[in-house]
Amino acid sequence: MMKKRVLASAVAATTLALSGMAQAEVKIGFLGGFTGGIESLTPPIFDGANLAVQQINEQGGLLDGEDIVMPTGDTTCSDASAASNAADRMVNTEQVTAIVGALCTGATVAAANNAAIPGGVTMVSPASTAPAVTELDDNDLVFRTVPSDAFQGEMLAKLLLDKGIQEVAVTYVNNDYGRGLADAFVAAYENGGGMVLENLAHEDNRADYRSELGSLAATGAQTLVVLAYADTSGQTVVRQAYESGMFTQYVGGDGMVGDSLVEAIGADVLNGMIATRPGSPELPGTAMFNQQANAAGIDPSAVFAAQAYDAAFLLGLAIEENGSADREGLNEALRSVASAPGEVILPGEWEKAKELIAAGTEINYEGASGTHEFDANGDVPGVVQEMLVEDGTFTIQGYVDAEE
Repeated sequence: MMKKRVLASAVAATTLALSGMAQAEVKIGFLGGFTGGIESLTPPIFDGANLAVQQINEQGGLLDGEDIVMPTGDTTCSDASAASNAADRMVNTEQVTAIVGALCTGATVAAANNAAIPGGVTMVSPASTAPAVTELDDNDLVFRTVPSDAFQGEMLAKLLLDKGIQEVAVTYVNNDYGRGLADAFVAAYENGGGMVLENLAHEDNRADYRSELGSLAATGAQTLVVLAYADTSGQTVVRQAYESGMFTQYVGGDGMVGDSLVEAIGADVLNGMIATRPGSPELPGTAMFNQQANAAGIDPSAVFAAQAYDAAFLLGLAIEENGSADREGLNEALRSVASAPGEVILPGEWEKAKELIAAGTEINYEGASGTHEFDANGDVPGVVQEMLVEDGTFTIQGYVDAEE
């Protein structure tokens, strides 16, 4: 009888211990395009978010010492069903507190509408740039650490006009991202005196775009602006344009800024290609992140890596500020830790932030990709970098000056 009691007590103790272990973590999900149009861009974005998680866990963890774990879901970038299913798993099976992502705008919209918003889960996207995100009826649950394409489109137009490029043909991937960026670019370019000789949508993941390219080339334009993805339609469009000898200059937005594009088509073909992408201003937080990322073997200049770091670090701060891993109230806490007034917290300063929050002191995170004063729609200001393919790789040329 005594043996049975001892055994029962041991089992109960083990069960309690395992239960405690199961609760000693907080889940922040990551939704990314691990396959599809940005599959070569997603790994360094995920690495950026993971760096924030590692730092938090190494410096005391969340709340009472809980580690963050980051389950992942593949949205494929362009498949709304895949994005919805991945988000549903995060919200209802993994029971995440919050989500970093998604990356492509269509995936973010689908994930938000079909899972995150109904589940009351706060999302912070480091890469969804289309104006459609601003328009979501999201109960203040969807934020982003990257500026809207309404701004990037204007800056791309200004960059080309400043370079004396007065005529272009445009093709864009027919989704929220492509349409939003194209609309902003075309309006700004024409308002600045440029001529858009043709502006054609194209569907993603097709094998042949020669019909669209024929219409674009028939205008006589020498510069082709491709607002699409480096690993799918954008790559095919540029390759077939080159093979047909149709244009002398190629231009892209952030979705085209991947060295996989250069490797697939050839450095000799793409040297001189112009592009833009959201960047990080030269602030103390940027310098700190660059140093920390390099030490961790992460390329700090990888597209959206800094923004992903900020998304994850901000969510960690918001959970700490909220005082629990509950979903409710996290959006308000996110706004609080991201905004002045408050003692400034820079990348990597988790231990400092944790002590300040415990003491009831307001904090203001100034991150790897800039300050994140979220507006009423969860949007942030930002800067746009000029990129140029040189010696077989996209290189930063500087910032596009928004001032006249």
